[in-house]
Amino acid sequence: MKTVGPIGRLGRWTTENFRLVAIAWLVVAIGLGFFAPRAEHALSGAGWEATGSESVDVRELVDEQFGGMSSSALMVVVHSDDSTFGSPAFDRKVDQAAVVLRESEDVKAVVLPSRKSWVSADGHTAVIQAGAASDSNQMVRAADDLKVELNALQSDGTTVSLTGASGMWSDFNQANKEAMMKSELISWPVTLLILVLAFGSLVAAGLPLMLTILGLVAAAGSLYLGAQIFDISIWAMNFAMMFALALGIDYALFIVYRFRGSLASNETTGDAIAETMDTAGKAVLFSGVTVLISLSAVLLVPSPAFRSMAIGVMLAVAFVLAASLTLLPGVLGKLGHRVNKLSLPWVHTGEHRSPRFAAWGERIWRRPLLFGLPALAILVALIVPVFSLDTGMPSIKVVPEGDGARVGYEQISESFGPGAPGTLQVVAPNGEATQTVQGLGSDQGIAGVMVAGQSPQGVTLIAATPTVDPSDPALGTTIDRLRNDLPAGTLVGGAAAENHDLETALGDTTAPAIAIIMALGFLLLLVALRAPLLAAIAVLTNLLAVGAAFGVAKLIFQDGNLTSLLGFESQGFLDAWAPVFFFAMVFAISMDYSVFLLSSAREHWEKSGDAKEALVGGLAHSGRVVFAAAGVMIAVFFTFALSGPLPPREMGIILGVAVLLDAALVRLLLLPVLMRLAGTRLWWIPKWLDRHLPKVSFGH
Repeated sequence: MKTVGPIGRLGRWTTENFRLVAIAWLVVAIGLGFFAPRAEHALSGAGWEATGSESVDVRELVDEQFGGMSSSALMVVVHSDDSTFGSPAFDRKVDQAAVVLRESEDVKAVVLPSRKSWVSADGHTAVIQAGAASDSNQMVRAADDLKVELNALQSDGTTVSLTGASGMWSDFNQANKEAMMKSELISWPVTLLILVLAFGSLVAAGLPLMLTILGLVAAAGSLYLGAQIFDISIWAMNFAMMFALALGIDYALFIVYRFRGSLASNETTGDAIAETMDTAGKAVLFSGVTVLISLSAVLLVPSPAFRSMAIGVMLAVAFVLAASLTLLPGVLGKLGHRVNKLSLPWVHTGEHRSPRFAAWGERIWRRPLLFGLPALAILVALIVPVFSLDTGMPSIKVVPEGDGARVGYEQISESFGPGAPGTLQVVAPNGEATQTVQGLGSDQGIAGVMVAGQSPQGVTLIAATPTVDPSDPALGTTIDRLRNDLPAGTLVGGAAAENHDLETALGDTTAPAIAIIMALGFLLLLVALRAPLLAAIAVLTNLLAVGAAFGVAKLIFQDGNLTSLLGFESQGFLDAWAPVFFFAMVFAISMDYSVFLLSSAREHWEKSGDAKEALVGGLAHSGRVVFAAAGVMIAVFFTFALSGPLPPREMGIILGVAVLLDAALVRLLLLPVLMRLAGTRLWWIPKWLDRHLPKVSFGH
């Protein structure tokens, strides 16, 4: 009688107690699904800051002592080609915009433009400032509503545009939401087609969608509840949707493929479920834990937006994983042979071993270098551009042309100088104010200085206009220099300084996060595979796919290649969050495929003790799953690269290229080549390590 492990016993139990399992998941779906539709409105649009940084301290101080005129304040740009400031027509527009702002409960004070402040030299442009009465997240929500009313004031020859950091994030989030909806409409039909082709059965193809929808609904409901306690970025929902779709399909593919093969070799459905979960189910468990570990490293970034995005994805993964290990085997147990209903005529439903991938494994075994060297050469060539990769915080180019935030930004830049949209806010004790103004005025990176006010608490607020655009790297150098040179007790803030501080925090945490991801990934593979050399090879080959994907990203987004074809405007750099956040996501996906392939190879090694059978059998039984799963992921990710603002395009292209390279050149080519070259040494384990590692087996 075959020995059944804990995951296999869990699978059998879910089959025998399907009603209880189904009721439990129904409660989860209904309970969290009730809150899911409200998630989008509860989630925040800001949070792109470095918690505890100097710039955040400045924002809080200015909000408290200077009427909310911090980086979260709203800026309304009135521009007319026909009239100028002081004329009845122009002033009427200014007054109407001020009325709209004063009626908002999120506005603390409204400061009108004057000839001394925020009126252009030619008089055609004026800026109204509205102090923030709420935190940065609520000010983005306020901008969502106010920009509609302000836009209604526009007339021929006169524009009224809401801009500033809050206005920019409002426009960006709206454009991002529209792009996500468009991408969903494109990706779902493509995904369904690939699923039907991959499974060969309409019934089986529907199972991944069950996991995806359940994971997404549960994650969305959880995010809504979490948003009642602390701020969670709207991006958490976007990434949760992507990963629920991608991993729900991955896990269902692996389990359903194995189940259909097990049905042909077992007398009862219960035995087939036990065998499936003891092998494929165990691999899915390790894969899910690996994904969670990879994403948890993003929590090192001291930023509410990044931490909440990581939590959103981890919630989706956790729910999909839990459903894969409980609900899916229960459903499969109930379906039994009916899982093959409505099969395509050419599909062999009981076939688990792929003859084509077995033949591919045989070719690699015979001539490994013939296949391995070209793959390695391609990956290395794509990695080379990474060494000249530049990163920066998003510029105004992430906002679509024609949106109010970008129109107002460009009008301010043209009328008041390129650095005006990134005006720094410097706070100093009254006793140091004069020296601070002098220091700012003599700095080569500052074009203009103005004392904006003094508070009853003895603090002076100084506005310092840089000489360069906020996205210029030179501004970061200026901010660092000012912080070093200005009198003690002086703080430098403003929206541009907040971006600089976040970029610095990202740079400081990228290397430690990558090291942690790789170390924990290696340890988990070591436990799962009980083969140190194989675990090391799997982790290191992951780096090749990740590095090559970022090399492609450098060529496209920094150098501007293919911009006309893909329909975006290059910023001249990659967004600063890409290295740490996308590395975690890409590494998680790569490890996902590694676990699928290598757990199958481990199973064949345990049965045969033959290195060739481990390689060929592993490819024959998992290659088709990896190939199909990659196809679905590539389709999902590339649809996000087709529309919307620049960051989602970066995300879609980097992740899509990474999956393509990982599946085609690494997981199904280079990794098997290295396994062939290592031979039996691949499975060696020191005796002392063997004694201390848990006994994990993928055989059944």
